[in-house]
Amino acid sequence: MKNPQNSSRTSLPEQMSTAYGFSQVGEGEKQDKVNHVFHSVAGRYDVMNDIMSLGVHRLWKDAMVTKAAPSKRPGWRSLDVAGGTGDIAFRLVEASDRAAHVTVLDINGSMLEVGRQRAEKAGLGENVNFIEANAEDLPFADNEFDAYTVAFGIRNVPRIDHALAEAYRVLKPGGQLLVLEFSEVDVPMLDKFYDMWSFSAIPPIGRAVTGDAESYQYLVESIRKFPNQQRFADYISDAGFERVSFRNMSGGIVALHSGWKI
Repeated sequence: MKNPQNSSRTSLPEQMSTAYGFSQVGEGEKQDKVNHVFHSVAGRYDVMNDIMSLGVHRLWKDAMVTKAAPSKRPGWRSLDVAGGTGDIAFRLVEASDRAAHVTVLDINGSMLEVGRQRAEKAGLGENVNFIEANAEDLPFADNEFDAYTVAFGIRNVPRIDHALAEAYRVLKPGGQLLVLEFSEVDVPMLDKFYDMWSFSAIPPIGRAVTGDAESYQYLVESIRKFPNQQRFADYISDAGFERVSFRNMSGGIVALHSGWKI
C-alpha cells in the first residue's frame, strides 16, 4: 500500500497537469494515461461506484441535482462534463419531469457508449445526447447552457483552469456551475478509516470486479492530489464565477462546489 502521507495535495492548477496519481508525468502525457484508465473500467464503472462508496454516491449525486434545480418547463439545457455513463444526466432529466435536455460530454468513447446504451434502454434518447470532446476545448458557442455539471471528473482533467474557463464561457449569464468531487476529510478518525479503505481495499476490489487494480490505484491517489475545498473554490473564483461556495458531505469525503456566471 502506498502511504497517502507521502504525497501532498496540489495548490496550483498547473501542478495537476503533470500529476498522475502520486507519480509525475511529462506535459501532455496525462490525458492518454487517464483515457486508458477509463477505457479499462468503463463496463463496470457504475458497479464499482456503488461498491467504493457503499452506495452513498447516489445520495451525493442526488444532492447535486437538487442544487441544479432543473426547470420543468421545456428549454432548460445543461452540459454534463466527464459524465459518459449518463448518471447525472438521467437524474437531471427525471428531476425535470423529462422537460430538460442534457448534453453529456466525455473524452472517453468507451464511457460514452455505456451511456448511450443506458439512455436507449431508459427511453431518454430525446432528452440526452452524447458528444466525445475535451473539457478543455468545448465545441459549443458562448452562453449556451443554463447549468454545467461535472461529478468526480474534474480531477482527471489535466488543465483544470482551462476547463473552468470553458465552463464559464458556455454558460448563460445567470447559469450555474456545479462540481461534485472527492475532497479533504475534516473529521478526526474518519480520515484514518478512509485512507485504509481507499488504499487497502479499493484496488483489490477493482481487480476482482473489473480485472484492473492499477486503474483504481490511480483513482484513489488522484483524490489525494486534488486541491482541498477552499483551494478549489479559489480556482472557480479565478475563472470568473461569483457567489462561489462549497458544501461538505460525509465529513468532507466529498464536496459540492457551486459558482454562478453573473
